[in-house]
Amino acid sequence: MAASETEAAQQQIDEIEALSSIYGEDWCVVDEDEKIYCIKISDCLDRPKWTLCLQVILPPGYPTAEPPIYQLNAPWLRGQDYMELANSLEEIYVQNLGESILYLWVEKIREVLIEKAQSSDPEPDIKKTSEEDDGDDFLLDYQPIQEDPIKMLNCITSESQEVDEELPSIHHGNPITDRRSTFQAHLAPVVTPRQVKRVLEKLYENKKIASATHNIYAYRIYCEDKQTFLQDCEDDGETAAGGRLLHLMQILNVRNVLVVVSRWYGGVLLGPDRFKHINNCARNILVEYSYVPSVEESSKQAGKSKKIRKDNKKRTED
Repeated sequence: MAASETEAAQQQIDEIEALSSIYGEDWCVVDEDEKIYCIKISDCLDRPKWTLCLQVILPPGYPTAEPPIYQLNAPWLRGQDYMELANSLEEIYVQNLGESILYLWVEKIREVLIEKAQSSDPEPDIKKTSEEDDGDDFLLDYQPIQEDPIKMLNCITSESQEVDEELPSIHHGNPITDRRSTFQAHLAPVVTPRQVKRVLEKLYENKKIASATHNIYAYRIYCEDKQTFLQDCEDDGETAAGGRLLHLMQILNVRNVLVVVSRWYGGVLLGPDRFKHINNCARNILVEYSYVPSVEESSKQAGKSKKIRKDNKKRTED
């Protein structure tokens, strides 16, 4: 590991320890290996009106050379509010290049929430939807009223596209069971939003899948002409789960695939473990159907790359 990478890694460790100490239960490790963390921020400790969840991924070069990858999750955070807050966070990063900035980000968000609480803005119109949002967890206490996912997809499917595209093949992964809750992933190759809609409709025809407590999904479609990704996700009442699933797919750099994770709640609260199971289910099925290499293949590939670099270095020295 290069000196700069070692320095960045140590700075990350120090910052994480400090934030964990400062924010206590509001700080949560989502995935230690992938360096994914979440911080629940509110306008006051006693009876918060405005709450926001900041999710961050710390890349290897943070803080010395790379910014954190972040997502802001709140039912009320839309449009102009989102842009203004995101711009403030970007500005803090630029003003503090090379330094640890998560504390500054959290306190800036808290400042915005306090301003909203003191202003005449009406309180967010929100309702509870997740059976695990009863204070056992770091997540948002509330979730916006979810629209039917198939209706939502109708909005992004071209009205003029009358051709009924072929239903992609649907694959089902091995279920994971923990404390009577069961998680199972489903996967389909997709290249258009219409195919996403068709796959979801087909899955919901299955009575067992339709009866799941949550059907969380995310998809990524690569648009060759624009060289950009069309991507979206759905929590289906499991607060922030869709965003985490999409983050995982972004980290793994997969394309042209839809992943749905069904969860049948067994009556025992799992806390943050439920997100680990959702991600594990998704990762396993992506590996199984060759969208990402297995751990063994990745290790072999890393070994090969290391050998090639060594050989090149040797030839250069000779």
